[in-house]
Amino acid sequence: MSINNGFLLIDKPSGPTSHDIIDELRRITGVRKIGHAGTLDPFASGLLIVAVGREATRDISKFVKLDKTYIAKLKLGATSNTFDRTGDIQLLITNYKLQIEDIKKVLQKFEGKQKQIPPMFSAKKIGGKKLYELARKGEIVEREPVLINIEHIKLLEYKWPYLKIETRVSSGTYIRALAHDIGQTLGCGAYLEELERTEIGGYELKQAITLDKINEHNWYSLLFQI
Repeated sequence: MSINNGFLLIDKPSGPTSHDIIDELRRITGVRKIGHAGTLDPFASGLLIVAVGREATRDISKFVKLDKTYIAKLKLGATSNTFDRTGDIQLLITNYKLQIEDIKKVLQKFEGKQKQIPPMFSAKKIGGKKLYELARKGEIVEREPVLINIEHIKLLEYKWPYLKIETRVSSGTYIRALAHDIGQTLGCGAYLEELERTEIGGYELKQAITLDKINEHNWYSLLFQI
């Protein structure tokens, strides 16, 4: 692989889209052929693996199917049509007493192999159209459940109405859908308030760099090979 081809671990902030990050890297590096190994929603933050150069982008699929670890903050007592804070919020319960042991029991139910229905507000395509495009028109279509694996879910913090968890999941798992399903099982509703991706395979967020640390003159020194 040539000197200007390789991979970067980027610490994406909340706000920009994953494509915004790619566009900024194109500006910094002058390289047009750049791609990433797994989208993060605009409101989400964390690890984004980026391939720079034609040779690297050909190998990016090696990262796509790796397991991923997230820290997710759920808002309990409400639901969202997008399953996250960016959607239309419906308040269900303002004061609900959940015992922490009951929450742990529910979280354990979601561990292991299972089928998950992709959310309507997602980039998954059905009939050649992205689901979120249909959802924005008010259309709801039947989605086939997808086999996923949730390796673990750890309860990190709980103070009503917020629940923070860490979870390691297989590729293709929607954390927004997981948050919604947890809320349904708890009986109080929930949506995803915050999301941070902390690991992809063995690559960790603490190894990543922010865009403002990438210099136009020596960015290639930050590339790594696989």
